Amino acid sequence: MKITSVDSFILDVPVGREMADSMQSVTQLEFVGVNVETDAGVTGSGYTVTVGAGGEVLKAAIDTLYVEALIGRDPAHVREIWSDLYFGKAHWIGRAGATTMAQSAIDIALWDILAKAAGEPLWRYLGGACVENIPIYNTHAGWLNFSIDELCDEARLLLDQGYRSIKMKVGLSDIGEDIRRVAAVRKAVGDDITLMVDANQKWDLLKAKDAVKRLASFNLGWIEEPMHPDDISGHVALCETAAAPIALGEHVYSTHAFHEYLSRDGADIIQVDVCRIGGVTPWLEVAAMANAYGVRVCPHAGDLMQVHQHLVKTIPNRWLLEVIPIWEEGPFAEQIKLEDGFCIMPEAPGASTAFSPSAVEKYRRA
Repeated sequence: MKITSVDSFILDVPVGREMADSMQSVTQLEFVGVNVETDAGVTGSGYTVTVGAGGEVLKAAIDTLYVEALIGRDPAHVREIWSDLYFGKAHWIGRAGATTMAQSAIDIALWDILAKAAGEPLWRYLGGACVENIPIYNTHAGWLNFSIDELCDEARLLLDQGYRSIKMKVGLSDIGEDIRRVAAVRKAVGDDITLMVDANQKWDLLKAKDAVKRLASFNLGWIEEPMHPDDISGHVALCETAAAPIALGEHVYSTHAFHEYLSRDGADIIQVDVCRIGGVTPWLEVAAMANAYGVRVCPHAGDLMQVHQHLVKTIPNRWLLEVIPIWEEGPFAEQIKLEDGFCIMPEAPGASTAFSPSAVEKYRRA
């Protein structure tokens, strides 16, 4: 089987309602995708996601750095291809950020091809490590643009829908207001619900130590992205005294950086994102590395859960799958299925990454 063509594209997909955290406010997502065709008639789909800007950069990276090197290659050599692309043209200008996000789309598409060719969903093709459905947690009820009453109402609604784990945003300029919001949600959901908070890199080390100390009394599942993700030493110092687990990973773009975090005890939960780390190939490496250190993996929902629903079934150190169900009808041909606080595992061959024809027609910009 040989790759014959690679078509890149951008979809501008509006979200259901505004989503705000301490870093940004989002009304639209950009999906930068690829369709990789083969001479065997099998087409693989992959993508990465931005929050409304930068899509042209990622598409240009795909078209100018990667496409030429893919033509004629056998997708079965996916790991060799990953290394060749990483150490090829892109190595001189990136190794993290835009180049790895662009490479993510390609690597995901290649694994989609392999699973489709085998007639299996990706999780089974990779030798799924569990047979049960995966427990999920919901972030969509916890945005910073919600009032305290809205937060509590949304949290109770999720409980009625079967969720037992939810996450909310923190990182306001007034830590006291963060505390009041978390206290209200904890009271609304009770002590038996797993509650996490996410600061989206808002604090420096001094503020993070104070915030973690004050938030720990709410019995949190974790405190996420307290500081800049490149500040490994700061996270190590924070973890030495933190009274709550520290989670991070959505903005960590290399296996080397994850190794530093793990080997230095700089994180308690790893949230590696398949759309940012470079695809399925390095994602599996990070998950295995975390397992060797006895650390759980709860991937960030940067893929809108389509790929991660497969990957979490292939590792023994899974815990929760993050979901942000922002559409009643999403743009994918095989939309993720959620029920009573669990992800219902897909059975169709592939990685669940193909977009529906109607979504492509409606949202394609380039």
